[in-house]
Amino acid sequence: MSQSAAVLCQDKRSLQTLSTTLDELGIELMNCHSQQQALEQVVKGRCTTLVVDFDIPGAEEVIRMAALLPQEQRPELLAVASRAWPGTGQAFQSGAHRILYRPLSAGELKDALKDGMKAGAKNRRKSKRYEVKTLVYLDVEGGTLPAVSIDIGEHGLAIQAAEPVPMSSNVAFHCLLPGTDFKLNGHADVIWASDQGRAGLFFSKLTPAARKQLKRWLHKRSSHSKDKHSLHELMPKDEAHVSFSLAE
Repeated sequence: MSQSAAVLCQDKRSLQTLSTTLDELGIELMNCHSQQQALEQVVKGRCTTLVVDFDIPGAEEVIRMAALLPQEQRPELLAVASRAWPGTGQAFQSGAHRILYRPLSAGELKDALKDGMKAGAKNRRKSKRYEVKTLVYLDVEGGTLPAVSIDIGEHGLAIQAAEPVPMSSNVAFHCLLPGTDFKLNGHADVIWASDQGRAGLFFSKLTPAARKQLKRWLHKRSSHSKDKHSLHELMPKDEAHVSFSLAE
């Protein structure tokens, strides 16, 4: 995965320092204009670093939600704050790995980014997600909201609903794992949601039995994908195409 940084910051001077330093390190800057956009970049695994200006309302919530992700999915979390800002301890409580004070020092910023790159190379692996279509039912205020899953992984799933999914925590949900008669029940946090009805859910609570069943199902999907890939490499292109057309 190439190095990239999602940046939620409105201070022009800080943005200039960030832009210059990131460019020197070969890290792509993704300028986010809202908390939701920043979280979406994180949940979809598009950034290795998240930089958030704590003077922006709701910034702490962005860091806190990103910190909920499992280690292999979690980017390096950097908070930017003024030296007079009273919430330094609160920043660390929210999950920030490091606090950088304004005006930003290019040297300190470079050190923090390099540390993040090392930590990412050592600790993070991209979690596999599998495309899957199954009905998902969410218990939201006002009743049950049906949706169709887009993909699923060990720690969460993405869905498409007919209406916007409300941003909320600990939402009860259930769905049937395709190819089985097992109903996956649990609770999830809505990490991001779009006006078009798409949303990303992070599993906040699954029973040991449900988590075990999900892992088993994902393992079978992974093995099946590997078998198909290996067979495809061994066969001539035309034969492989016919084989998979019939199988699928």
